[in-house]
Amino acid sequence: MKDHATQAFASKMKVPFFDYTRVYASEGPRYDAVLKDVLYRSDFIMRQDLLAFEKELAQYIGVRHVIGVANGTDAIWLALLAGGIKPGDEVIMPSHTYVATAGAARTIGAIPVLVDCGDDHLIDPKSVNSVVSTTSKALIPVQLNGRTAKMDPLMDIARQNNLIIVEDSAQGLGSRYKGRMAGTFGLAGTYSFFPAKVLGCFGDGGAVVTDNDNVAEKIRLLRDHGRDEKGNIRCWGFNSRLDNIQAAILFEKLKTFDRDISQRRKIAKLYHEGLSDIHSLLLPAAPEEEPDHFDTYQNFEVEVTESRDELREFLANEGVGTIVQWGGKALHQMKELGFKEKNLPRTDLLFQRAIMLPMNQYLSEIEAEYVIYKIREFYDVQ
Repeated sequence: MKDHATQAFASKMKVPFFDYTRVYASEGPRYDAVLKDVLYRSDFIMRQDLLAFEKELAQYIGVRHVIGVANGTDAIWLALLAGGIKPGDEVIMPSHTYVATAGAARTIGAIPVLVDCGDDHLIDPKSVNSVVSTTSKALIPVQLNGRTAKMDPLMDIARQNNLIIVEDSAQGLGSRYKGRMAGTFGLAGTYSFFPAKVLGCFGDGGAVVTDNDNVAEKIRLLRDHGRDEKGNIRCWGFNSRLDNIQAAILFEKLKTFDRDISQRRKIAKLYHEGLSDIHSLLLPAAPEEEPDHFDTYQNFEVEVTESRDELREFLANEGVGTIVQWGGKALHQMKELGFKEKNLPRTDLLFQRAIMLPMNQYLSEIEAEYVIYKIREFYDVQ
């Protein structure tokens, strides 16, 4: 570990939680060339760039089908719909997730059933088991913070209870469990390409991935008004196509995806080296700590057992941006959405203690060291 006691920062730095201006500024000419090429060809809707990106991503993650859609939320409900989920069916999911996961189920009339998380902040299989009923039809593991959940027990539960699995891997692309990538365990997996994701575009974007030919065909029809490749309308559908310009950007960024993951893992290692001796902090697993997991560190979510809010205020005053995920509330705490009161003790505890530190591929090592230095200063462990 570096000697943070002797590393002095002469002046206050500004380290935002995520600096959106760096996404383009980091490699502007590269993206300019992509945009000019697409604009010159006037290829805007479901053209060669979308097809190329879908093919390349399918090869990267090891699935038969990738279907680009308008955003990560659409990806979830389209996958559920293609999987045969109907109004009134119960869909089990963690309360520790973005509202879009539950909103996608509600979009097609399904009923979200919320369960607890484990110490890894991901869905708890024991909690899933406790709510399975005859009306349970689907399970949505949410692969959070660039980590894939321990999928073996979840897949066992799904098989035993005839549940389909649709993975919400909006934060999971590139992460693996036992060598298998997030999004590839169930009937279908879904991704978001929101700009702050490890693989992000310059707007909204998403994808559904599957090895099931029938599911893939249904989603291709549903995303484009029920229209097939010959232009024939075969069913009622929607407009949820991944924009061709965004697909071209994603195709280009996929070329350096592994490099971007490596930078995040390097920052995560720095955080571990600099913060692991602070007893008030519970850190996510280090990059090489758990052999079954390969984490991409979409986020670096820490639990603060002492003075969480005071630490956040101190860091803000020192120029360091942090957030508490989902606006500081788990789904079951959002009474405005009509969820009934639930006893989810690990999730409740998490939202009393959670904080996310700056983590992205545009973050420099010196910025990460500054964050570490200021946290150590707060706890007086220099």
